[in-house]
Amino acid sequence: MHTALIVEDTLTEREILTSCLQKAGLNVLTAKSGEEALETISSNKPDVIILDVVLPGRSGFELCRELKADAATSKIPVVICSTKNSDMDRFWGMKQGADAFIPKPVDQEELLRTIKQLIKA
Repeated sequence: MHTALIVEDTLTEREILTSCLQKAGLNVLTAKSGEEALETISSNKPDVIILDVVLPGRSGFELCRELKADAATSKIPVVICSTKNSDMDRFWGMKQGADAFIPKPVDQEELLRTIKQLIKA
């Protein structure tokens, strides 16, 4: 079974995403901040990371850049899910190494399609 890590500080969003991914048969880990995400990743390497941009402490952009720069985590696909949805935000997210960018509110079917493609790749 594949494992997804959801890094999202808003409880409602976290619960919606968790429910969506669990229904699709994924094991789900969650973190409320970049720091918590790094702790989780060090003990449980996920197959995909769903990452919010606006987080306490470091931003999702910073976390993505850090994950992609580290040889131990650089191959884990990162999907940024954010309300920050301008062309510049999308460009910046991809520049940090994100594998996909999905705007909020998240289209759950699009998210699942994207995750399935990234896990297969």
